[in-house]
Amino acid sequence: MQTSRAPISVPTVPGAAGWAASFAAGPGYLAACTAGLPSDATVDAMHAFVARWAGGGLDALAIGAKFEECRALFARIAAVSPSEVAIGSQVSQFASIVATAVPDGGEVLCATGDFASLTHPFEQLANRGVRVRYVPVADLADAITPNTALVAFSLVQSACGTVADHAAIVTAAERAGARTFVDLTQSLGWLPIGGDTFDYTVCHAYKWLCAPRGTAFLTVRSGLEDTLRPLAAGWCSAEDVWSSCYAGHTPLAVGAGRFDLSPVWPAIGGTLAALRECAERDPAAVHAHALGLANAARAVLGLPAGDSAIVTWADPDGADLAALTAGGITASGRAGNARVAFHLWNTAEDVAQLAAALGR
Repeated sequence: MQTSRAPISVPTVPGAAGWAASFAAGPGYLAACTAGLPSDATVDAMHAFVARWAGGGLDALAIGAKFEECRALFARIAAVSPSEVAIGSQVSQFASIVATAVPDGGEVLCATGDFASLTHPFEQLANRGVRVRYVPVADLADAITPNTALVAFSLVQSACGTVADHAAIVTAAERAGARTFVDLTQSLGWLPIGGDTFDYTVCHAYKWLCAPRGTAFLTVRSGLEDTLRPLAAGWCSAEDVWSSCYAGHTPLAVGAGRFDLSPVWPAIGGTLAALRECAERDPAAVHAHALGLANAARAVLGLPAGDSAIVTWADPDGADLAALTAGGITASGRAGNARVAFHLWNTAEDVAQLAAALGR
């Protein structure tokens, strides 16, 4: 005898009904926290680049113009000025630059279990007497002391989906004279909190911003550029890159552009298409859509409602993850948890598929 399941209840969000149609994947992809999906426009942009390249039509000047449009769009999405944005390709590259702001003998306070690309560069400063101290993300604000030079944390934790109490952390850091460095990779694109609240932020665009892997962004609060050393300075670190290609004339850009790294050319067109679409969506609607689906999934799983688009639960032997995979769902396992996430392409059908796969 088959048990009837209660209907999946998901709040209606104006404008969200058409989002899924822009993505080729059907129901079952619950892994935005691992890698976002490209929209049809992003796929078209990447195919167009390959076609131009194959035909001998690669245009570096045109790519440079798209690079600058990516900067402006990211600035709009992250609520900062374009002059406060640098573009590179990896979180760890930018974290290494931020690490240069930590004084000899200083303390860096990090969240226990945070993603290694954010924290590992600070571990390499031991030869300067820098100490990295870890506490649970919920305890970060209370753990800041006058000895803390920098608080580095992900706004949303990768392994568990916990959303940090950023307001309390920023207030405590300001009181102690510490600076803040925040990884927005697991938040920007669904959680409408940008870089304007923090001293430095980093974000790789291939997750919730739905861009191809290979484009990351650093934000540096205006006036703090000279606190960092451009360790990877090159021809793209100048105000006018085409007049600074060769040794002898390599002035740094005035703003955060001095931290630019040479772009991954095949990724720029796709990144631009993704950011254009993101900038046009209502951030509050995206947040409501993702969180509504995540909380519908929590109800299915018997979990209390939460504030994150990432849903995790204990799965030490991987049995639930295996059941999800067998049920046609793309999910992930992290730190002994099963992990799913909800974004633009997901609908109530995904929650129903989750329930069926787990027999709920």
